Amino acid sequence: MTNRKIYSTDLSQTEWQIIQPLLPGQKARGRKLVYSRREILNAIFYLVRAGCAWRLLPHDFPPYRSVFHYYRAWQKDGTWSALNDLLRGQVRQVEGRNINPSAGIIDSQTVKTTEQAGPRGFNGHKLIRGRKRHILVDTLGLLLIVVVHTADIADSQGARMVLSKARWRFKSLKHVWADGGYVGSLIEWAKHNFNLVVQVVKRSDNDKGFKVLARRWVVERTLGWISRNRRMAKDYESLPESSEALVQITMIRLMLVRLAKHRKCELKKKEIALAREGYALVA
Repeated sequence: MTNRKIYSTDLSQTEWQIIQPLLPGQKARGRKLVYSRREILNAIFYLVRAGCAWRLLPHDFPPYRSVFHYYRAWQKDGTWSALNDLLRGQVRQVEGRNINPSAGIIDSQTVKTTEQAGPRGFNGHKLIRGRKRHILVDTLGLLLIVVVHTADIADSQGARMVLSKARWRFKSLKHVWADGGYVGSLIEWAKHNFNLVVQVVKRSDNDKGFKVLARRWVVERTLGWISRNRRMAKDYESLPESSEALVQITMIRLMLVRLAKHRKCELKKKEIALAREGYALVA
């Protein structure tokens, strides 16, 4: 463990114990690990939460080039995606759910891009030039699939990318809830190609003001969780794949907090049970 002062985004000992076994080990060939992988993760979580540039990482972290190297390498080899899947399975087990989801909720979020090079488009409905984060979550709001594409692509077309990607990864998925932007040929397309039911949850014409809509609020809450991280306020990435990795990282951090809380609660229960047992033996 480092001797530097602790940042609020740093992994706790319990969180590190959860994620450490899931990280890639030392490769048989190539340079040996120089910096602690825990510190690499701490730096990445700090950057996403604080919203700074890679070059502006505090100097008590490993050099930013090394941090970016791991971030990019783990994005290319699918480590971030795998970590998200493994931790989501653990959270679902803790919540008493099956590891493989049978239902999900889909939605998109349009965000502005910067002068950074990369694909982008204009969303005429939101009047935003940038990209869309298209996500599919389970009924707990945990990320299943994320696809980042240009903002000019309609939701119904973007959903085909998401559902096509989800179908071969989640064979148990049978039902997906969506908002009014997904009406049209998507419903028949999903039924015909994947035997997947897409149910549109519409807002009633009689409703006035804000109202929580069944199922839809789950994915909207997840988008809110993602937006709490300042790096996610805009899309600063050149590549959509890099933007997808950042979405996965935000959810990985959130799930680690949940799992650590559950583990602490379980340890506390065991301590109480042992204390009561000892008291009963003495009595």
